[in-house]
Amino acid sequence: MSSNQIIQESLTLSPPAGQVKVGIIGGAGYTGGELLRILINHPNVEIAFVNSSSNAGNYIYQVHTDLFGDTDLKFSSDLHDDIDVLFLCVGHGDAKKFLDANPVAAKVKIIDLSQDFRLTQNSKFKNPHITADPEPAFREFVYGLPELNRESIKTAKNIANPGCFATCLQLGLLPLAAKGLLTNEVHITATTGSTGAGQKATDTTHFTWRNDNLSVYKVFDHQHLNEIGESLAQLQPNGVGELNFVPYRGDYTRGIIASMYTESDLSEEEALKLYSDYYASHPFTHVTSRNIDLKQVVNTNKCFIQVKKHGNKLFILSIIDNLTKGASGQAVQNMNLVFGLEETTGLKLKAVAF
Repeated sequence: MSSNQIIQESLTLSPPAGQVKVGIIGGAGYTGGELLRILINHPNVEIAFVNSSSNAGNYIYQVHTDLFGDTDLKFSSDLHDDIDVLFLCVGHGDAKKFLDANPVAAKVKIIDLSQDFRLTQNSKFKNPHITADPEPAFREFVYGLPELNRESIKTAKNIANPGCFATCLQLGLLPLAAKGLLTNEVHITATTGSTGAGQKATDTTHFTWRNDNLSVYKVFDHQHLNEIGESLAQLQPNGVGELNFVPYRGDYTRGIIASMYTESDLSEEEALKLYSDYYASHPFTHVTSRNIDLKQVVNTNKCFIQVKKHGNKLFILSIIDNLTKGASGQAVQNMNLVFGLEETTGLKLKAVAF
């Protein structure tokens, strides 16, 4: 019996007709696990297979232990094209390697959570497995930030899911760029939880080093600045002020808190209206002048933005969960848009609160 047969027999109920059939590559990592937690309870999804070569044959709950009692699916080493969408939950550089090595039918849409296809110069992937003329020579990826590219996402065949820092920072700055007001330098300090570094153990993710500790890294040259720059230029093509970004490693597991400030002639009331108007039609991003904190968004697909004025400086605080809105939740949000589902389907998640 094949692993795929095991997976299919483990489903206790046949999914209703019209479901989105999903395949997942790299299901054993942090983003794969978070994606599974969302999709298992998504009313319009059938999970066809969850690929993990190192865990093939094991129950998913043996790796993601919190899913014990929620699913009897097993990991598989097999792949097939009897799906509607393929999520690539692999490391940076590995998505391209996977597509180089494995033919994926043109009818299958791809949502990639790595950074391989986010930048314009990398957004076209030459298909090395063309078998017939109707097969497209390239897969072209749309940058999957719904608050920027919602209409393009709806008609996209392939999505490059944004980075976690990139999502948090862009949502804090897009309204200014949309009005051509991002002309002065922006000073940014942002702290992320340990899950932002991925599941592979390193010196800086080891508990004894990370706990009760705080450190900076990639000062002024974090890789997400490239995709942020492209998105801001999309709205403000004549150029934006320099982004001075200092990222921190936090001694907690989930969430990003980013503080940004820039000189601005806007009053606080004008800035609040600008931000509120920009995000009025976007269900997950909410604007306030009140103090906000990470526990309000951890375990949700929300972004909260606080806008305050201090003298001639506009202060913006942006907070997200790096694994949900910063990764897997946003990937599901993109899937919903691609398949014509309500954008919030499966994503009305509860914050931890305490």
